[in-house]
Amino acid sequence: MVFSSIMFLTRFLPLVLIVYFLVPGCMKNTWRNLVLFMFSLAFYAWGEPVYIWLMIFSTVVDYVNGGLAGYFVARDKRNTAKVFVGLSVVINLTLLAVFKYAGKFVLPIGISFYTFQSMSYTIDVYRGKAKAEKNPINFGAYISLFPQLIAGPIVRFSDIATQLRERTINLESIRYGMLRFVCGLGKKVLLANQAGEIFQTIANYKVSQMTTVSAWLGILAFMFQIYFDFSGYSDMAIGLMAVFGFEIPENFKYPYEAKSITEFWRRWHISLGNWFKEYVYIPLGGSRKGNARTFLNIFIVWFLTGLWHGTTINFTLWGLYFCFFLIMEKTWLLKLLDKIPRVFSHIYALVVVYFGWLLFAWEDIHGHRVYMKAMLGMAGAGVVNKESLYLLVSNALLMVIMAIGCTSLPKYLAKKVTKKDGIGASLCMSVYVAVILLLSIAYLVNGTYNPFLYFRF
Repeated sequence: MVFSSIMFLTRFLPLVLIVYFLVPGCMKNTWRNLVLFMFSLAFYAWGEPVYIWLMIFSTVVDYVNGGLAGYFVARDKRNTAKVFVGLSVVINLTLLAVFKYAGKFVLPIGISFYTFQSMSYTIDVYRGKAKAEKNPINFGAYISLFPQLIAGPIVRFSDIATQLRERTINLESIRYGMLRFVCGLGKKVLLANQAGEIFQTIANYKVSQMTTVSAWLGILAFMFQIYFDFSGYSDMAIGLMAVFGFEIPENFKYPYEAKSITEFWRRWHISLGNWFKEYVYIPLGGSRKGNARTFLNIFIVWFLTGLWHGTTINFTLWGLYFCFFLIMEKTWLLKLLDKIPRVFSHIYALVVVYFGWLLFAWEDIHGHRVYMKAMLGMAGAGVVNKESLYLLVSNALLMVIMAIGCTSLPKYLAKKVTKKDGIGASLCMSVYVAVILLLSIAYLVNGTYNPFLYFRF
């Protein structure tokens, strides 16, 4: 089940909200956590009835190991505590390796996300950054919360522990959460899906049909698709969590506005970048042990980042591709980018990211090589033909809308409207939300193309 499905929007979500808010506010949050825990298990079981036991097993393992690690840390027996942390890490990485990388099983949905989240808990307990959770319902809810279970953001336990025990729900958080959810739904359904259809149309061309114009348009469409697809899902997750009274970190901050690759990765999939920084890069020594060690640490992080996305060679090359530019920027390129006009540094970042998505889009190198030939005008169909010109012209307005939607301009304009007092501003926002919701549902009812790119991770 995905958020952008009729089943979720018209049946599952309304039922969750009704049951959740039927729990009296005077009762402990544990009861509401229990509701979320049970519905989260049902949400996961809908798509993965077999692998729900895998998630439950992982949850139990880390609940026990985290509790034991916390017990021994409190008694200053850190070496003993380290054993249980190590056990947690080994079991989680083994599950990830067997089910994601062995190639013998169907990939369990969200395994890359919830194993990382689960591991961070035991590590933080050992480090003293979080207290071990004694309540199994609260911990189960933390691991399985359906809003961010299958595609993040990856939430550290220390960021949400207090909210699991003590949180208040008010009309403002519900209003904000529903607005954020609907905006994310619109990004996914009305923009990402449209961009995806353009990309798939071009990617399915035979070599003899693909022109230079269509090839470049295809990757541009994929660039928009992956942003609106993933950031839209993150918006929906953050919005739903707000409705339930939680505040979790942002996962995207307009990455296509970045003026360097370093800045881009501080804005894109922020929770994953922070996870690797906190649990891999810094423990390896970060940038504290000289340039050679720093570059090695960056290489390790980006090799693992590529591996996290998949075992096919394109993901490894994708990780190493960005590793190269990050090292170049750390040594000399950032200084140069600071000296040139911002528009040129922005163009540089977009071009590097553009070709990075070219690596990401194809899991086989042959497909990537063929597409590159088309981009260079070597595919046999020339630079442009009637079909590619029609595709470009007919989607020009959509491309402009998506280009603007990638920036902070829509948010700036929305703030201008919402800052105004009176019924007019409220009415405008209400109409906007209603239109986006109705258009999204109409598209889902009539459309058949509704993929979610990060399910495969």
